[in-house]
Amino acid sequence: MWSRPIKPFVFALNLGAVLVAAGPCDIYAAGNTPCVAAHATTRALYSAYTGALYQVKRAKDNAVTDIKPTSAGGPADSAAQDSFCSGTTCLISIIYDQSGHNNHLTQAPPGGFKGPAAGGYDNLASATAAPVYLNGRKVYGVFVAPGTGYRNNKATGTAKGDQAQGIYAVLDGTHYNGGCCFDYGNAEISSTDTGNGHMETIYFGNNKVWGTGAGNGPWIMADLENGLFSGVNVGNNAGNPSITWRFVTAIVKGTANLWAIKGGDSTSGSLSTIYSGKRPNANGYNPMSKEGAIILGIGGDNSNGAAGTFYEGVMTSGYPTDATENSVQADIVAARYSTTGGGTGTTTSAVRTTTSAGGSSGSCSSLYGQCGGIGWTGPTCCSSSTCTYSNPYYSQCL
Repeated sequence: MWSRPIKPFVFALNLGAVLVAAGPCDIYAAGNTPCVAAHATTRALYSAYTGALYQVKRAKDNAVTDIKPTSAGGPADSAAQDSFCSGTTCLISIIYDQSGHNNHLTQAPPGGFKGPAAGGYDNLASATAAPVYLNGRKVYGVFVAPGTGYRNNKATGTAKGDQAQGIYAVLDGTHYNGGCCFDYGNAEISSTDTGNGHMETIYFGNNKVWGTGAGNGPWIMADLENGLFSGVNVGNNAGNPSITWRFVTAIVKGTANLWAIKGGDSTSGSLSTIYSGKRPNANGYNPMSKEGAIILGIGGDNSNGAAGTFYEGVMTSGYPTDATENSVQADIVAARYSTTGGGTGTTTSAVRTTTSAGGSSGSCSSLYGQCGGIGWTGPTCCSSSTCTYSNPYYSQCL
């Protein structure tokens, strides 16, 4: 069962007026567990941050541009992206680290598994496949389809060995699959499986190969390498509920023989604890052997069969307190994630279609390419696969 949520107001009072303007990383810093990696395509995660959030690359000429917040601490300037990408398609080529540690995420290289792109790299995400709104302003998330992944194998400041860390991410609770593995967090520096306990990441999905929770999923779990865990038991942990929220706040944190998983609705309420206690009852997880690389959308060995959507997330130095995390959740709720712009703009009906492969490779999209969606003006057929509906804005050749 979910534990009783800890209300965030105590920490909010301690921070006083600072909390009003604080971003998640300001809150973590105030709790003495500063961010060592801060990634978001939707908004700035520090109140004073004005730098680049992410880079997009357009298809027609391979030109790139950085997308920044509209103001210090504000939402991403999606209008700048829309203008730059007008008449063509764009991919997210870099997700910048806002923490100052230069832990940027780029196209994941091959490892234990190869990706579908040139040289065995993973695909980059479409820059327009995951539109959402923050306080009524359109922004874009990172839509991870199978074959897509980001990584940094030379991260600095991240936890190694049994060092303490915290991780949170805001995710799409309706976009997932059972593939391995939609992760965000700490992984191997070699892009290969180096053994139990060499990872500590958030996992989201309904993979049932290693661990499961109650119901049919999806679940928030931790990928600790060679296992997805949501408690001390290897396998099923009935206290881990299936998630039903559209926007999900997921938290995994760990220190010496202590770790926790939390979850919450990113649009309302506070966090609840799914598990807090000792490390799993299996060899290799106490002590941990974290290596400090950072992954998004893939497993530690570059397993790239998963699906999910990422909006924002951070990794910290140190084991954050419950009070700190509840204040971060309050900040996320205040950002007002939604799927509509508060009644502004127009609504276009989407038709779910599945198109059989056909046509020539010159006129159809290749494997993992986009083949449909609201506003899409490119090919609507696939040269060697099937055009599969993902959401109203994105269909993909799979």
